[in-house]
Amino acid sequence: MIRHIKFANIHNFRDVGGYATADGRSVRWQRLYRADSLGWLAGEDLDTFRALRVRTVIDLRHPFEAEKYGRVPEEHGLAYHNLPIEGRRWDFALYEEDRGVARYLADRYLKVTENGVANLRTAMETICRADSAPVVVHCAAGKDRTGLLLAIVLSLLGVAEDDIVADYALTGLATDRFIADWTARHPDGTLWPGFGLAPAEAMRLFLTDLRARHNSIESYATKTLGLGADPITELRQHLLTN
Repeated sequence: MIRHIKFANIHNFRDVGGYATADGRSVRWQRLYRADSLGWLAGEDLDTFRALRVRTVIDLRHPFEAEKYGRVPEEHGLAYHNLPIEGRRWDFALYEEDRGVARYLADRYLKVTENGVANLRTAMETICRADSAPVVVHCAAGKDRTGLLLAIVLSLLGVAEDDIVADYALTGLATDRFIADWTARHPDGTLWPGFGLAPAEAMRLFLTDLRARHNSIESYATKTLGLGADPITELRQHLLTN
């Protein structure tokens, strides 16, 4: 099976299948994808996307981002959910060089788990439903907002932390293309030091912090997000091999 789906204008479209779980099963392929902005879909890229037979798109960006940069093209039978999970845009003035990019990112991710509860719950409930699949979860780069949500999903499925961290870090393969695209659009702009980076340590710090605050990832999902036992059971039934 292919993890990295090749597109001309989308740089970080990946299948989340194949990871082993603690009970000896594995995440099913071609059921759950993660991506950067789908607003760039056009031409042959749109044909590639249609071939995946996606039923549901969860767009975690702010509405102004979807309006400015475009959303997935409307297609018959495709359900689109715009579920922004950030309370506000990041304040890069809070970045401290001595603490590093990973610590800054992990702190932002933890804040999203506090401020974005309602839409995180809706996104999780949508992913849990078997009739939603195949699902694509995306944001702008498919790294931060998408990364933290998919980390919660994979944790509930029983995927090992090392694999969750490694899956997150795969975004690093697209960093050069993200920087090149941004620079072409903003020739006089200045990037913050962590732009496009997905250091493994950031995801490990985030998962450690989330567990420390809620005792476990599942406790966060059930007690804070309010995800019931039935949705979690359905999630495991349709996203894991038998």
